[in-house]
Amino acid sequence: MKLDQRRIASRSNLIATRWPRTQRSIGRLHARLYRWSGGRFLPRWFAGAPVLVLETIGRRTGQPRQTPVLYLRTDQALVVLAANAGSDRTPSWWWNLQAAGRGHVILGRRKWPVTARLLDGAERERLWRAFVAMYPQAEQYARFTTRPLPLVALEPVALEPVVAAVV
Repeated sequence: MKLDQRRIASRSNLIATRWPRTQRSIGRLHARLYRWSGGRFLPRWFAGAPVLVLETIGRRTGQPRQTPVLYLRTDQALVVLAANAGSDRTPSWWWNLQAAGRGHVILGRRKWPVTARLLDGAERERLWRAFVAMYPQAEQYARFTTRPLPLVALEPVALEPVVAAVV
């Protein structure tokens, strides 16, 4: 049975706009189960879109936050969409990531630090088309809100060489 993309997007948007606490609770549970299972529990979302857990530091609380997000893998980065199911509210993980300057990606059993780069211009258009091809509901999300939906490249942080202190 083929899922109606528009209907799924509409219901996701309804939850995000009318019951944001419910959406956050579902997201936290999803992230916990994903981490507990090493990525075996719900590694894909509707339409087979892959899921990772993004760990950020809360800009107000200073506490770690884990959020499941859909991603598109490119050669250099993992591309994520700050859609919040098309809600007019920008997702907290995006504000947190901007404030901290970096976060961590948890993919399966692996975890590594990343920085975020907002995509724009031709690169954004190319990757937007690829993201929508992977997850068609994203196109519906863009129609639910007037705010621009940030498309973000999560790029691995190069490990800095360790310099031993001279005593």
